[in-house]
Amino acid sequence: MATFIKIYQDNPSPTEVAKVVQIIKKGGLVIYPSDTVYALGCDITNNRALERIAQIKKVKLAKANFSFVCKDLSNLSDYVKQLDNTTFKLLKRALPGPYTFILPGNNKLPNVFKKKKQVGIRVPDNSIAQAIVTALGNPIVSTSIKDEDQVIEYTTDPELIFEKWKHLVDVVVDGGYGGNIPSTVIDLTSQTPILVRQGKGNSSI
Repeated sequence: MATFIKIYQDNPSPTEVAKVVQIIKKGGLVIYPSDTVYALGCDITNNRALERIAQIKKVKLAKANFSFVCKDLSNLSDYVKQLDNTTFKLLKRALPGPYTFILPGNNKLPNVFKKKKQVGIRVPDNSIAQAIVTALGNPIVSTSIKDEDQVIEYTTDPELIFEKWKHLVDVVVDGGYGGNIPSTVIDLTSQTPILVRQGKGNSSI
């Protein structure tokens, strides 16, 4: 059964964050708060954990549209082709924030994503997510958790999330009530930004 760990957003405890990171480093799956909805994630370098998330989401891993959650823009060159100044300035304006930006992937992507020409990048404005990714030392591959059968699309109560997911994941982080509006998705792979999904973020950035 999953471990349930309380972390306060206004002052994330390094000790509690370290417990979460230790589980992730061992290939564990984590549900954690972001600046939008609660998300399911794992270490980007752990293929077995990636396969587990793909199975849960009922998708083939090579074709999955998971986001890479980074601590800041310094990780971009690891996975994304060199960006022009206009695109980079847009990213700097918007991040950290409630956006997923689709960018052209490079040849350094993890093997399971080698065939993907695009990658979704997130830098959430959430101190818990930031602390976890920083302590882990590399991005988390992430996807939002949905309640397909319920009237409310995204569960906001971490205790209810734990009850539903405790046998599927390894750790659930209680960071307080989450949001129920997902990130705004913007495609930056062509010359003009394309709004893919209107979410929490303002599309006129």
